[in-house]
Amino acid sequence: RIGLVGFPSVGKSTLLTKLTGTESEAASYEFTTLTCIPGTLQYKGSKIQVLDLPGIIEGAKDGKGRGRQVISTARTCNAILIVLDAMKPLTHKRLIEKELFGFGMRLNKQPPNISFTKKPKGGINFQSKCPSITVDTVKAIL
Repeated sequence: RIGLVGFPSVGKSTLLTKLTGTESEAASYEFTTLTCIPGTLQYKGSKIQVLDLPGIIEGAKDGKGRGRQVISTARTCNAILIVLDAMKPLTHKRLIEKELFGFGMRLNKQPPNISFTKKPKGGINFQSKCPSITVDTVKAIL
């Protein structure tokens, strides 16, 4: 599953239509796409789901607009494709990355090296090679 993420009116719907043949409404005004539009891409005999997500705005991680809904859907994807407007400054890419990072998405980073193993007599054993992840952090998450 691939999620198309970007600001409004950068070409996400057009890209989805060209890649998958799925009709996703595109117009010259912002926020044309209000819900997630799925499409299916055929690649070397495999089917890959591509999601056209509504545009996010600065402050999405804090709940501005539909940011939380969009980013939570993006979190379910195996890959994120950030779609940018070539006529806008490259700082837009950093803004999108900042919004995703603020919601717990770590783009282009290795996952932390942690492991859980089941003990023979019950319970679990936790090991971490990442100093920032402690047993207390794991307990807070669980």
